[in-house]
Amino acid sequence: MNEFWDDPRERPEPVTVPYTELSADALQGVIDSFILREGTDYGDRTFSHEQKVAQVLRQLERGEARILFDPLDSSVTIVLVQPFRRRVQE
Repeated sequence: MNEFWDDPRERPEPVTVPYTELSADALQGVIDSFILREGTDYGDRTFSHEQKVAQVLRQLERGEARILFDPLDSSVTIVLVQPFRRRVQE
Protein backbone atom coordinates (compact mmCIF):
# COMPACT_ATOMS: atom_id res chain seq x y z
CA MET A 1 0.00 0.00 0.00
CA ASN A 2 1.24 3.51 -0.77
CA GLU A 3 2.39 5.23 2.42
CA PHE A 4 0.53 8.41 1.44
CA TRP A 5 -2.85 6.70 1.20
CA ASP A 6 -3.78 5.03 4.49
CA ASP A 7 -7.31 4.45 3.25
CA PRO A 8 -7.54 3.09 -0.33
CA ARG A 9 -10.78 5.05 -0.73
CA GLU A 10 -8.70 8.26 -0.57
CA ARG A 11 -6.55 7.22 -3.53
CA PRO A 12 -7.26 9.34 -6.61
CA GLU A 13 -9.04 7.39 -9.34
CA PRO A 14 -7.62 7.23 -12.87
CA VAL A 15 -9.08 9.83 -15.21
CA THR A 16 -10.36 9.04 -18.70
CA VAL A 17 -8.69 11.25 -21.30
CA PRO A 18 -10.66 11.57 -24.56
CA TYR A 19 -8.28 10.76 -27.39
CA THR A 20 -9.77 13.68 -29.32
CA GLU A 21 -8.45 16.07 -26.66
CA LEU A 22 -4.82 15.12 -27.33
CA SER A 23 -2.64 16.69 -29.98
CA ALA A 24 -1.67 14.41 -32.86
CA ASP A 25 1.87 14.13 -31.45
CA ALA A 26 0.66 13.35 -27.92
CA LEU A 27 -1.79 10.73 -29.18
CA GLN A 28 0.93 9.13 -31.29
CA GLY A 29 3.21 9.05 -28.22
CA VAL A 30 0.56 7.38 -26.05
CA ILE A 31 -0.22 4.78 -28.71
CA ASP A 32 3.49 4.12 -29.41
CA SER A 33 4.17 3.69 -25.70
CA PHE A 34 1.28 1.23 -25.41
CA ILE A 35 2.34 -0.76 -28.47
CA LEU A 36 5.99 -0.94 -27.46
CA ARG A 37 5.19 -1.95 -23.89
CA GLU A 38 6.52 -5.43 -23.24
CA GLY A 39 3.76 -7.97 -22.96
CA THR A 40 1.32 -6.36 -25.39
CA ASP A 41 -0.21 -9.32 -27.22
CA TYR A 42 -1.58 -9.18 -30.74
CA GLY A 43 -2.24 -12.90 -31.08
CA ASP A 44 -0.68 -15.35 -33.50
CA ARG A 45 -0.34 -12.91 -36.41
CA THR A 46 2.54 -10.52 -36.90
CA PHE A 47 1.63 -6.88 -37.52
CA SER A 48 3.81 -3.95 -38.54
CA HIS A 49 4.09 -1.00 -36.18
CA GLU A 50 1.87 1.04 -38.50
CA GLN A 51 -0.80 -1.68 -38.49
CA LYS A 52 -0.73 -1.80 -34.68
CA VAL A 53 -1.11 1.99 -34.47
CA ALA A 54 -4.08 1.87 -36.86
CA GLN A 55 -5.66 -0.96 -34.87
CA VAL A 56 -5.37 0.88 -31.55
CA LEU A 57 -6.64 4.12 -33.09
CA ARG A 58 -9.69 2.29 -34.50
CA GLN A 59 -10.39 0.83 -31.04
CA LEU A 60 -10.23 4.33 -29.54
CA GLU A 61 -12.50 5.74 -32.26
CA ARG A 62 -15.08 2.96 -31.77
CA GLY A 63 -15.06 3.36 -28.00
CA GLU A 64 -13.63 -0.15 -27.53
CA ALA A 65 -10.58 1.27 -25.76
CA ARG A 66 -9.84 4.40 -23.79
CA ILE A 67 -6.89 6.33 -22.48
CA LEU A 68 -6.49 6.53 -18.70
CA PHE A 69 -4.27 8.93 -16.74
CA ASP A 70 -3.34 7.83 -13.23
CA PRO A 71 -2.70 10.96 -11.13
CA LEU A 72 -1.00 8.95 -8.40
CA ASP A 73 2.00 8.02 -10.53
CA SER A 74 1.39 10.33 -13.52
CA SER A 75 1.18 7.36 -15.88
CA VAL A 76 -0.92 6.98 -19.01
CA THR A 77 -2.22 3.72 -20.41
CA ILE A 78 -4.78 2.40 -22.87
CA VAL A 79 -7.35 -0.10 -21.64
CA LEU A 80 -10.03 -2.12 -23.40
CA VAL A 81 -13.55 -1.05 -22.52
CA GLN A 82 -15.17 -4.20 -23.81
CA PRO A 83 -13.16 -7.19 -24.95
CA PHE A 84 -13.31 -7.80 -28.65
CA ARG A 85 -14.75 -11.07 -29.85
CA ARG A 86 -12.91 -13.26 -32.28
CA ARG A 87 -15.00 -14.55 -35.10
CA VAL A 88 -15.35 -18.28 -35.04
CA GLN A 89 -14.74 -19.79 -38.45
CA GLU A 90 -16.82 -22.82 -39.24
